[in-house]
Amino acid sequence: MLIAIYLNDHLAGATAGRELAKRAAASNRGTAYGPFLEELASQIDEDRDSLLTAMRALGIRVDPVKVAGGWAAEKLGRLKLNGRMRGYSPLSRVVELEALALGVHGKLAMWRSLKALESTLPLPASIDLRELAARAEHQLEELETHRLGAVAEALP
Repeated sequence: MLIAIYLNDHLAGATAGRELAKRAAASNRGTAYGPFLEELASQIDEDRDSLLTAMRALGIRVDPVKVAGGWAAEKLGRLKLNGRMRGYSPLSRVVELEALALGVHGKLAMWRSLKALESTLPLPASIDLRELAARAEHQLEELETHRLGAVAEALP
């Protein structure tokens, strides 16, 4: 069933995104970016839960290998160079915001794809695909605002 592969791939991405958002929020506590990243991390976690609810409703089993791969991919992403031997740099923030935006773009595409198939999918009423897509669009707008601020600080 191709939808099972598709949704498990998105679950792996959501797992990586959740871990990245939590790390970015922790790294930015006490900065102007902290409150936004805390809220974004919470929303990404809620969106991942919505995906799991949809998968359960469709009878799709979670692929633990893919979920573990998403988790591991985020951990490996920490090894990238950021212009400093140790610690967090302004470039780290830019790259994290860009990576989060890529993930949210993917999530938005998934919600829109499911919306296009909604009449053939037995999703529960608690899964409001229109609202989930709107939230992803809002997340992208906020990410772009914060990303541009981080770019101005890191790459003057």
